[in-house]
Amino acid sequence: MKLLRIADDQFGWLLAACSRWARPFHDWYQRPVTRELRGRKLLREWLSPEQLAQYDAHNYFEVTGCHTGKRYRIRHGMGTNVYELDDAGRQRAGWCFVPKDHLVAGDVMLAQKIALEIDERGTLAVANNFIPR
Repeated sequence: MKLLRIADDQFGWLLAACSRWARPFHDWYQRPVTRELRGRKLLREWLSPEQLAQYDAHNYFEVTGCHTGKRYRIRHGMGTNVYELDDAGRQRAGWCFVPKDHLVAGDVMLAQKIALEIDERGTLAVANNFIPR
């Protein structure tokens, strides 16, 4: 009986220790998923109904530059994902610009959207140009 009580105490201590370690590990493991979901949710809240429909159907949305009126397509991603479109909607040029800090895709795409809609010239002045494939 005494041996069973000692084993029960040891098992209780082990279970308590595991539960103390399990929560931080679970939180650490789930953090990237949670950040990605929050970033995508915030992006979706900022998209117009037309942009949201595009994003849901094609995994991209289009914005209009505030200075030139040019159309840009922002694909889901975190870099080399912005394309200037010609009048027929074909990719004419690619632009790479991202926030300074590491952010999830939804946050990067929202920053790109706002940048082109608020300060198109300033944004393109610091962006890297590339030829789309």
